[in-house]
Amino acid sequence: MVVAALAVVVIVVLRMVTAGPPSPDAAQAKCSGSGVRLAVTSSPEKAGLLKQVASDYSGRTVAGQCAQVVVTSANSGATMAALAKGWNEAVDGPKPDVWTPAATAWLTLLRQRSTQDHTVLAEGTPQSVINAPLVFAMPKPMAQALGWPDKQISWKDLAALAGDPQGWARYGHPEWGAFRLGKTNPNLSTSGLNATVGAYRAATGTTSDLTEADLATAGVQSFVRTVEQSIVHYGDTTLTFLANLQQADDRGAAMSYISAVTVEENSVLDYNLGNPSGDPATAGKHAKPKVPLVAVYPADGTLVSDHPYAELSGLDPAKKAVAEDFLNYLHTDAAQSRFTDHGFRNWHDEPGPQATRENGILGDAKLSVLKPPGPQVMDKLLASWATLRKASNVLLVVDTSGSMGEQVNGTGKSKMDLAKNAATTALGQFGDKDKVGLWMFATNYRELVPVGLVGDQRDTLKSRLDGLIPQGGTGLYDTTASAYDYVKAHLDPNAINAVVVLTDGRNEKDGGRDLNTLLGQLHSEDANAPVRVFTIAYGADADQDVLRRIAQTTSAAEYDSSDPGGIDAVFTAVISNF
Repeated sequence: MVVAALAVVVIVVLRMVTAGPPSPDAAQAKCSGSGVRLAVTSSPEKAGLLKQVASDYSGRTVAGQCAQVVVTSANSGATMAALAKGWNEAVDGPKPDVWTPAATAWLTLLRQRSTQDHTVLAEGTPQSVINAPLVFAMPKPMAQALGWPDKQISWKDLAALAGDPQGWARYGHPEWGAFRLGKTNPNLSTSGLNATVGAYRAATGTTSDLTEADLATAGVQSFVRTVEQSIVHYGDTTLTFLANLQQADDRGAAMSYISAVTVEENSVLDYNLGNPSGDPATAGKHAKPKVPLVAVYPADGTLVSDHPYAELSGLDPAKKAVAEDFLNYLHTDAAQSRFTDHGFRNWHDEPGPQATRENGILGDAKLSVLKPPGPQVMDKLLASWATLRKASNVLLVVDTSGSMGEQVNGTGKSKMDLAKNAATTALGQFGDKDKVGLWMFATNYRELVPVGLVGDQRDTLKSRLDGLIPQGGTGLYDTTASAYDYVKAHLDPNAINAVVVLTDGRNEKDGGRDLNTLLGQLHSEDANAPVRVFTIAYGADADQDVLRRIAQTTSAAEYDSSDPGGIDAVFTAVISNF
């Protein structure tokens, strides 16, 4: 997938002191009644913990008013885009007063991409809430095969393994197959961006800053291309990889899904505790994995996500007072322990008590922290990555059953209209050398555009999408099976092979295959040449449980667009896998 080049990105790892004394302890008496409500939008990996801290904090009296902090979770890239274009509450939901993305990169990008006449962020340099270095999360036996924990493992080690036709047989384990890497999309995800920068830096073989000349070097491009070819798919969140790995581990097949995932350090602990999402609400609901992950710190350097706390401009004095007081509270020992107990490093970048070898984390490891590229180089780096990333071979399958003609409240458009617009926009995220096809389905499916180079048929794809008309029932199972078989028959071994199914209903076809037959067919795939089925549950009547099972069976992901008005953002997230 190619998203328009990010204009300029700067990542800063902040090491600052608080502007004032910490707020009083949370044990103080709680106030009640009307007061000041502060809306905080957080990156997903810490949102659950931040909600707990906000609950501890809420009910304090600040500047004579009762304070309440409400936390919502949203992808950093999506929030940045919404703020940059001018927040639309009808589409984006309530506007936040404070935004804490995973890294300062998103704040810098927001300043550069804002189309508004006024400043989006308040003046000043945002302070860090917590920190988390990027690591290679590897199944422990695989890391040990590479020499962990005694040997430092580098990007160069992984690139050599990725480029070796022997795969893991190079280290005496032919049963593990090829080296397979999970890395999110650098245009949307902080871990993906940091990992991509790390790979480029490693390719130069020097400790000096990256230059535009480095990016154009044949050796650097060859190195990065080799790393990218080992990708199973991209995406907007590392949770997809970790959730799929957990499911593979449940089946006793952890070693067959993925060899390494680039994630923040805390994700290793979350996974090893049986809670890949890191959400406290799901803690303790799943057994620990049979095969744990370990955090491998790249020997050639890594970047740190600094989780800044940024006030938006225009806050009234009462909200500003609460925002500042809540930040002070976040820096107290009580609040910081919420995060460090779950594998994050504190705002001074010190590891917490869970950073132990038993938990897969080497808390005393000496990190080589990389300085991010400058703005112009970062812009060029992302443009370079777009030419070196793994290509995609994707079949889009769109439900055109009669229910797609239903109107969506507040939009003046039908579900079909919104879906067509979103899919057409998503086509712009594919490059000319990607391959994409289009099917429609109601009771039966119909091929509209065969899978082929986007550069040769972009206009045809747009035209066929525009012509979709809702009518008929929903033959979900037979269509999914046929689409899966089609992509297998047109497999590209050098690409990400996938089906994307959008539907607003459930299987209604009489006499076709049942769900168990479909899942059995999808499960019988070759681990070294998989076809993944990504599903979109569109509207309130979509069968999310079935769509989730279909996606999970192929180690893909199900995306929730139960609110049809959000289909643009959902389509962007889905196509970010390619």
